Amino acid sequence: MIQKMPQECNNRIAMEEGYVSVGGAKLHYHRSGSGRPLLLLHGLVGSAKNWRQNIQFLAQHANVYAVDLLNMGESERVRGLDASLEATADRVASCMDAFGLDVADIAGHSHGGAVAMMLAARHPSRVRSLMLFAPANPFCDLGRQLIAFYQTSAGMWLARQIPWLPRRLKATALSRMYGNPARVADDALDGYTAGLHVPGTIDHVLSIVRGWSADMRHLRDALSSLAEKPTLLIWGDRDRTVGLRSAEQLQRLLRQSSLVVLPGVGHIPFEEMPDACNGAMRDWLSGSLPRN
Repeated sequence: MIQKMPQECNNRIAMEEGYVSVGGAKLHYHRSGSGRPLLLLHGLVGSAKNWRQNIQFLAQHANVYAVDLLNMGESERVRGLDASLEATADRVASCMDAFGLDVADIAGHSHGGAVAMMLAARHPSRVRSLMLFAPANPFCDLGRQLIAFYQTSAGMWLARQIPWLPRRLKATALSRMYGNPARVADDALDGYTAGLHVPGTIDHVLSIVRGWSADMRHLRDALSSLAEKPTLLIWGDRDRTVGLRSAEQLQRLLRQSSLVVLPGVGHIPFEEMPDACNGAMRDWLSGSLPRN
């Protein structure tokens, strides 16, 4: 059952916040707009709050759902939850069932982009199109050393200290995700750190990290089934987390894809340059953006 909590907004489109049950656990969401459904999936340590500069604009063109994946944000923590891409994608399909959505456009960022691709591979009839912001993919080597470090005892110990680090250090880490740190909004950090203190969050992130190599192998195998899925790729050319070069290899497999590259932008384009990304998503949804 959806528990609705209306919120007042500064514009004319109302925002709804609530929970749905997914596998018996409470999944938190924001919803706004009407018409064609659009589901927004955050990245590895993100939340629905990451899309705060996009939801209201997109709600003029779609029925927008931004969710906190289970064990993240304000959603319930479930001990021992399967963190694999396949299981996460299946839970997103269950989330769509809870919302009453047979099909939707799916937007995803980073790890959420990988989840979106796996969702489209495992549940192709549920995904009308994909909009992927620097999606984690098997063709990028930039983060492999960091992933390997967080799989060690020292790395796991450090990860468990992150929630307690000074806010200034967390803000510095976030600024490195941007092409221009001056573009980091004052309220951006909370979308990545507010849920880290909740017991079970770091355990879940470490589970994702432990399974990263296997997930990327499985995603690579699945990509051939997405060859004809309409896909919008949006990348910053200063992305130091998921390199732009991997977009070229993705495009070879995703034959119905279009790539938008934003100069001077880092790993979180929709937050760093929200107006440009909102316009690109609107044009994609309206069909006015060319598809290769």
